[in-house]
Amino acid sequence: MPTREDVKAALVIGAGDATGGAIARRFAREGYAACVVRRNADKLAPLVAAIEAEGGRARGFGCDARKEEEVIGLVEAVERDVGPIEVFVFNVGANVPSSILEETARKYFKIWEMACFAGFLTGREVAKRMAARGAGTMIFTGATASLRGSARYAAFAGAKHALRALAQSMARELGPRGVHVAHVVIDGAIDTAFIRETFPERYAEKKPVGGLLDPEHIAENYWNLHRQPRDAWTHELDLRPYAETW
Repeated sequence: MPTREDVKAALVIGAGDATGGAIARRFAREGYAACVVRRNADKLAPLVAAIEAEGGRARGFGCDARKEEEVIGLVEAVERDVGPIEVFVFNVGANVPSSILEETARKYFKIWEMACFAGFLTGREVAKRMAARGAGTMIFTGATASLRGSARYAAFAGAKHALRALAQSMARELGPRGVHVAHVVIDGAIDTAFIRETFPERYAEKKPVGGLLDPEHIAENYWNLHRQPRDAWTHELDLRPYAETW
């Protein structure tokens, strides 16, 4: 039986049905214990079952990543009950467009909490463990909004800009301590149920020509980032379909 020290944990914050789930499955296929997190733990049951059906190990955790006490408890539980966190992925989405003329303070703040503040809380707690061990990979999922603010996306762009700055600061501080911090700009629509149902015309137009990002292909890039030798680390990686205008 493997001991706790033999288990490598991959913690995925925001392990939804598309990108986050694909990332968790990819690391599980490499022998990592996939620790998947959503606010509602019950929604993780299909993902955990899918990973186990493929022969991997997985455990679901319910946690509101905006709440400091819950985040502290989550990281402590994973380190204590599963194993040392070797990989951390922050993949929380908060893309809710709105005109600046109609945006509310409550929604603006909530988007910032989800897309940025939660990244700080979870990243800080994991960084404490990784820095002490002198190793680990931390990956933050960005978006087109990380680089430019489009009309109707003031709240989302503000949060994603801030998350990118957080990742840069962490990379510069933690890199010399052996921790690889990367930020991935997902510049394009992802092939998800949300896109299919919300933008059916756009989905029908883009899908046949490879105009949508495949979650499995995104996950492969996350795995490749983790495998990089420390003398050739990538901090920022941008991923987009070949047909995407940029």
